[in-house]
Amino acid sequence: MTARQAQGPWWEQVGAAIEAAGTTVDNNPILNISIFGAFVAVTLFIVIRASRNNKTAADYYAAGRSFTGPQNGFAIAGDYLSAASFLGICGAIAINGYDGFLYSIGFLVAWLVALLLVAELMRNTGKFTMADVLSFRLKQAPVRMAAAITTLAVCFFYLLAQMAGAGGLVSLLLGITEQLGQSIVVAVVGLLMIVYVLVGGMKGTTWVQIVKAFLLIGGAIVMTIWVLAINGFNLNTLLEAAVAASPQGEAILGPGLQYGKNPWDFISLAIALVLGTAGLPHVLMRFYTVPTAKEARRSVVWAIWLIGLFYLLTLVLGYGAGALVGPERIAAAPGGVNSAAPLLALELGGPILLGFISAVAFATILAVVAGLTITAAASFAHDIYANVVKKGNVPPDGEVKVARRTVIVIGVLAILGGIGVQGQNVAFLVALAFAVAASANLPTILYSLFWRRFTTRGAVWSMYGGLAAAIILIVLSPVFWGTETSVFKNVGTAIWPLNNPGIVSIPLGFFLGWLGSVTSRRSEDPVKAAEMEVRSLTGHGAEKATSH
Repeated sequence: MTARQAQGPWWEQVGAAIEAAGTTVDNNPILNISIFGAFVAVTLFIVIRASRNNKTAADYYAAGRSFTGPQNGFAIAGDYLSAASFLGICGAIAINGYDGFLYSIGFLVAWLVALLLVAELMRNTGKFTMADVLSFRLKQAPVRMAAAITTLAVCFFYLLAQMAGAGGLVSLLLGITEQLGQSIVVAVVGLLMIVYVLVGGMKGTTWVQIVKAFLLIGGAIVMTIWVLAINGFNLNTLLEAAVAASPQGEAILGPGLQYGKNPWDFISLAIALVLGTAGLPHVLMRFYTVPTAKEARRSVVWAIWLIGLFYLLTLVLGYGAGALVGPERIAAAPGGVNSAAPLLALELGGPILLGFISAVAFATILAVVAGLTITAAASFAHDIYANVVKKGNVPPDGEVKVARRTVIVIGVLAILGGIGVQGQNVAFLVALAFAVAASANLPTILYSLFWRRFTTRGAVWSMYGGLAAAIILIVLSPVFWGTETSVFKNVGTAIWPLNNPGIVSIPLGFFLGWLGSVTSRRSEDPVKAAEMEVRSLTGHGAEKATSH
């Protein structure tokens, strides 16, 4: 007899009543869309209020550098806890157990790499974008162009994941099962995202991320306590129930269910997850929204605590979804594995909790998508248009105008790409973005900050080579070809056997950076190199450089 069947303490009786009520509920699309609409209205109001001071490029890109460390910590958590963290990981744990939880571990450990190696140094050296740092002591035009292209590529891959999550989530809410309906949903999400970024800029986006982080972590805590209450606050009882509900039995408690057949795939994924965060341009850009290096450090510490708490909760939510909803029902729902957390909410608290959790998840997607879009737009407008095409001769409002036009183009591309990847696990899609970031951006960032002999040729070779290797391997892999979950379902055969390219493309990025540097004459100004080293380590001169 399990704890929840016993006539024991109050929490067991409450849990039994909750569970009995939860099994009889039905989805209520009208209620869901009402809660949904309320969230969108509130967040749009926040964006419009916050946008009133968007006058300069510093206001639009970096929110006027007006946020404190704790505020920016919540915003970083809001940026980082994407659809992959909430929808994808819960689904991965519900279906694959232990192997799904590896995403949580990888995403969290990655923050330590970002904190120790890049957070403060990037903030001290840059202005608005990653390319500001990479081109500081090298030739401006080729390095800025390469950095902007890699930024756009990473943002595009990350956007695909968010769009796939949005399509599955809203389809589940409204009971849409056909492909056309889900495609329309993706288009609506893309249009909303364009409005948020056009109106709010970085300040509006940041406030939405702060609100969303509160709601997401709060909602996850409530659901975690609820799942534990049903199981007598006994984790062992929860795991037994998950084992009983899974066709895989006890295999979901141990490693190897997803990656046992090909451990190289797991190693490749792990490398990409751990190294990817330090190369994500939309996360790095968050450090420019604080006024000092000390606040940048504080914001990362706050972010690590918030993100760490959330990833611990995903373990209970994932196994809870497996136990109470069941892997088969999750896999068969609109959105597939990404529907585990919303279905768990429906099972626990009926349509009201489903509507709330789904609205929070939707706010999560909108906030992350807005952050990605403004990063990509800033990179194009600031790096390619202002510094490469116009060579710095841009009127005060010219850069922001180009950024806003870029937002529309990126939004359209994200809609088209999101329609193409419907049904893929969003955590898996984000892992691809991490692999591209770690291959194309991280080697150049670390070499620029820590290696005096790094040259322009090394930077360009590393960024283009790492990016090309990652994308070519993804296109040749089972992600695109030959399996039930591929982009082209059951068509052709994958040439490259691994789902994640990180094991090859990341070392290649580092190697090309070294090779390009040792085979070229020093192309940097020694004075600039010394200035960058002093500024990155001390912050001296950064305040003057970042007031734009």
